[in-house]
Amino acid sequence: MSNDPSSWLRKSTQLLKRSKTLASKLSTPLTVDVGKKHEAIAEQFLIRQGLTLKERNYHSRRGEIDLIMTDGEILVFVEVRYRKHSAYGSASESVDRRKQQKLIKAAQHYLLKQYRHNEPPCRFDVIAIAGNNSKKPLEWLPNAFTL
Repeated sequence: MSNDPSSWLRKSTQLLKRSKTLASKLSTPLTVDVGKKHEAIAEQFLIRQGLTLKERNYHSRRGEIDLIMTDGEILVFVEVRYRKHSAYGSASESVDRRKQQKLIKAAQHYLLKQYRHNEPPCRFDVIAIAGNNSKKPLEWLPNAFTL
């Protein structure tokens, strides 16, 4: 390798791009499988609590809602979060203000599309699922945040 700094930087940048591309191709299916598994766990838990499933993985340009359920007359938008380790914070802590805003916008899109201007009462729940060594593997936070 030459001592030219620009040559070194160019080669390093190319290697980094290749490794990121390879890592994303390798991890994406696994991440999707893990996410779907934990969403299914959350769904079954909420059904046992008396909620009824309306829709899974609602997508809009504004974001995605993992589960849309009803709790009596209340429409419930559910965000499912999983963390294998809590080194970077707990699963529930990962639903920060930015994520909340994306969920709110996706929910507003859903409400406008499905209910027009006759919206039912709504709430946002979070299901936080922790890794295997946690004392509290599943935490349900009803009405975790509001508009």
